[in-house]
Amino acid sequence: MSPASKPPQRRTLTTDKVVAEAMRLADAEGLEGLSMRRLAGALGVTPMSLYNHVAGKEELLDAMVDAVVAQIDSPEIDGDWRAMMRRRALSMREVLMRHRWASIPLISRMTSGAAILRDTNATLGCLVTAGFTYPQADWARNAIDNHVYGYAFQEVNYPVDPEGYKAAASRFLPRIPASEYPFLHEAARQIAEARYDGITRFEFGLDLILDGLEAWKDAE
Repeated sequence: MSPASKPPQRRTLTTDKVVAEAMRLADAEGLEGLSMRRLAGALGVTPMSLYNHVAGKEELLDAMVDAVVAQIDSPEIDGDWRAMMRRRALSMREVLMRHRWASIPLISRMTSGAAILRDTNATLGCLVTAGFTYPQADWARNAIDNHVYGYAFQEVNYPVDPEGYKAAASRFLPRIPASEYPFLHEAARQIAEARYDGITRFEFGLDLILDGLEAWKDAE
């Protein structure tokens, strides 16, 4: 049989390929652009083929969330807890900015994927090994995660890019009468005049949380 007459090779579909392509679509267009039919088309297969690998969109979303968490630098259980928590938080923020659709599913879905279980176990293990009680470790983990989720959500959804703060402050300053809102007016004026950039710092809030957790742990 000549090369030209050989039948086309069948594409080998795997769960990992399905999840990876779903994440690519979500990264490009958000979760609203993801459907099983659209995903099948991107993979060059029929929609029914996908159901050999995921039961439906809900199971697909769980797998996507787990794949996101797999990219986070989880703590070393016997590592320095503060350094490990800081590294994990910075990594988590970077991952959430890479997958801008992921914050809400991570917060809102009760999933038990392998990566999520490993990360949660490692985070609790690092804190407990460092001397936190189990309740303290859980509170500490949630305090850090809430900061990461909140900051990432704001970065993704804030209506003004950081480089546009100065122009936005100048535009809104006339709407903030100094007679009624003196402190807000002055804060906006300082941004408009480039005396302050108005940009919040992720590490500033993170270090305040870590400082508080360290003091809290040592006081117990």
